Amino acid sequence: MKKITKAVFPVAGLGSRFLPATKASPKEMMPVVDKPLIQYAVEEAAGAGITDMIFITGRTKRAIEDHFDTAYEVEAELAARGKHELLRTVQEVISRRVNCIYVRQREALGLGHAVLCAQPVVQDAPFAVILADDLIDGEPSAIQQMVDVFQRHQCSILGVQDVPRGQTGQYGIVSTTALEPNLDRVKGIVEKPRPETAPSTLAVVGRYILTPRIFHHLEQTPLGSGDEIQLTDGIAALLQEEKVLAAHLSGTRYDCGSKLGYLKAQVALGLKREDLREEFAAYLATLK
Repeated sequence: MKKITKAVFPVAGLGSRFLPATKASPKEMMPVVDKPLIQYAVEEAAGAGITDMIFITGRTKRAIEDHFDTAYEVEAELAARGKHELLRTVQEVISRRVNCIYVRQREALGLGHAVLCAQPVVQDAPFAVILADDLIDGEPSAIQQMVDVFQRHQCSILGVQDVPRGQTGQYGIVSTTALEPNLDRVKGIVEKPRPETAPSTLAVVGRYILTPRIFHHLEQTPLGSGDEIQLTDGIAALLQEEKVLAAHLSGTRYDCGSKLGYLKAQVALGLKREDLREEFAAYLATLK
């Protein structure tokens, strides 16, 4: 039985929807309350037993590497001032049992190309792909739900949720047949279909578990929409020779790649914080 011990985080995107905030800082470092989006994603992976975090980076992404590195100056300053709780918070950004590996994506050729860049590190192991700007708040976590399915079925799995039909043009959409409660077999997948032609309203929401065979298909995939190598196209080819499942994920998803989704995440996660909930709720009640 194979286990999922590697996760790929494609973080080379420009984050153009959040300019000018992302002009010199990665969108994945944008905080929700007091943790950057990428930390939520890494904590999700680590909580599911994943130990190798593979970041596919690009220009201006050095802040991600620094965030998961030891900050000697900050730690020394906090220790000298006796701020032990803050010191512990900084030191626990990432577990010592976790390995961080950084691979540069030299050209902006899309999500499929970013995943392909991870091949030298992943090699012949099954692996997860987590998109940090899809923040999914739930227990168990989204990737834990998928790891549990993988342990039973040992095949590629797509994390899906229902979306309004009018929004199908923003996602990869799957057609499926029911296999068991909250788990379907994928029959087809199409990238950003128009609402009138979408085969369903089941959207892939930034969580994947893939077998290494996906690399073969991504190498053969021509440039698609936007002159990019689409991961959706690689998965469509994979479907022709391997079983692919769609796991209906529980939990609330916040599309933090959009301004509205990001603001919703700030409010929802802020209200979950015991140290903020009462005063924050009282403040929100004053707004019209």
